[in-house]
Order: sequence, then C-alpha cells, then structure tokens
Amino acid sequence: MRKTVIGLAALVATALAGAAGAQDKTVNMAVSIPAADHGWTGGVVYHATRAKEMLEKRYPGLKITVKTSPDGASQANALEDLSAQGMDALVTLPHNSDELTDPIRQVKEKGTFVTVVDRALSDNTIQDLYVAGNNPELGRVAGKYMVDTLKSGDVVVIRGLPIVIDEERQKGFDEAIAGSNIKVLEKQFGNWSRDDAFKVMQDYLTKYPKIDAVWCQDDDMAVGVLEAISQANRTDIKFVVGGAGMKDMIKKVQDGDKMVPVDVLYPPAMIATAMELTAANFYDQNPIRGNYILDATLVTKENAEEFYYADSPF
Repeated sequence: MRKTVIGLAALVATALAGAAGAQDKTVNMAVSIPAADHGWTGGVVYHATRAKEMLEKRYPGLKITVKTSPDGASQANALEDLSAQGMDALVTLPHNSDELTDPIRQVKEKGTFVTVVDRALSDNTIQDLYVAGNNPELGRVAGKYMVDTLKSGDVVVIRGLPIVIDEERQKGFDEAIAGSNIKVLEKQFGNWSRDDAFKVMQDYLTKYPKIDAVWCQDDDMAVGVLEAISQANRTDIKFVVGGAGMKDMIKKVQDGDKMVPVDVLYPPAMIATAMELTAANFYDQNPIRGNYILDATLVTKENAEEFYYADSPF
C-alpha cells in the first residue's frame, strides 16, 4: 500500500512538473489589427492590449506583440516585418479581405498558426481558426425586438456601408419583421459614422412627421441619431436600437434610458476571445480549429452590467 501511495505521488509530481513546463514554453504571438480610427476599432485595440497583459501573466512563456496599422497597405508591411521576426501564431483582424489575403497566406506558408477575426479572407483555407460576431443575427435580434415591443408602427433604418456585413445585417432585420405590422419608411446609408447618421436622421425628421422607432446598425451612428432627435425636440420616437456594445450605450441601457432600452452585441472584445483560443492551442492542448461565432446578445437592463467596460474607449 505504501509503495502504491509513493508511486501515485511520484506520478502526480511528474504530471504537475510537466504542466508547469508546458506553461513556460516559449510561444511568440503577433496580433495585427487596424489602428483606432473610430469607436469600434478603438475598442479592438483596448481589448487586445488588455488580453495581452492577462495572457502573458497566465502563460509565462507567451510573448505577444500587438501591432496596429492605419490602412491595408501598412498592415501588409507590418505582417511582413512580424513574420521576419519570427512568430508561432498570428491573430489578425484584416483591414479588408482582398488586400490582406495574400500577405496572410505568406505568413501561413511559414508554418504559423493563423487566427482571423471578424473580416473573413478571400480564401478561408488559409486560416486555422476564425472568430467573428454574427452579422445576420445582429439584424434579426434588432428586428425581433422591434416586432415584440412596437407590435405595429413606422420605423426608419440607417444602414452602414454597401458591403457584405451591411447586407447580412439588413437581411436579418428584414426577415425578422417580415409578415409583421412594422413598416419601414426608408433606408439610407450612414457609413457607420455618427456625423453622417446625424445628417440622415435630420433628413428623416424633415420628411416624416411620425416615426415610432429607429434601427441603425452601429452604436456610433446611434449617437448621431439621438442628437438629431434631441435637437428637433421630437417626442414621437419611442426608442433607438443600435448595435456593437459601445460603453456609452450599454450605460444608457443599464440606467434605464427610455430612448435606448436595449443594445445588440457585436463586441470588439472578440479580439480577446481570439487571442485566448489561440493561446489555448499551444498551452492547454485543446483542439482549436474551425469557426467560432459569437452570439448577437440582446443587452437589457438586467444583463447590461456584464458587458460594461468602464475603462474602454468604446
């Protein structure tokens, strides 16, 4: 019996030593993301930096380099430099799919584990892991809230940009309100800009004497929409539904603001999720491959605290 206990103790000690050694092994992870040129990408930079600190503390052998780039060409150059320095893993949110596909392919051909975030590549066979929000679901959740809350009414829509992400969100919204008593008065592009959305909303307010609610695809645009409504002293509009999880909007939901009763998540924190999953591939022996799609959670007063980051710029 004594020999058995001693033997088991030795096995446990060996296992623990092996685990500790695994945590200490050196892994170089590069994180290539857009610079903070608007609210959402500002959130991406914040969460990448935050995740770097936490993960390097959790895994002593992990070294993470976070590199931001102002445009696609700069990001391609940054990837070349990072690859030359040597990296075991790349976590990247591309500026755009077409321009960055080949530079990321070149990184992959050197044996690097590649995680792509949000903006899919033109060739998805390059990536080992894909982490993104759910664009169709973001639109569907917003549309369902409109139907469930208004029952019937006239709404206006402010779209993002004429790209695939916008089309997916709009399709989800349209499908959610199909067959209901919700009537869309008009749709215009606000370019995911609060200034442009402000101008579009001013146009809507001039055209339509009665608007029950507004859906805009992005919280940055919702800021401009709310300002236009306030300046016009319009009291007919019951609420505005945005999306993404901007700190200011989450706080409004948390505080019970009648004009912003909910928000729909498309969190910039997905970059941190991607970094954690990538680290787990090297240190936790977890099978990390394929697609990881985050829910488009409806943020309400009851759960808003979970999604509020006081220090985040977004």
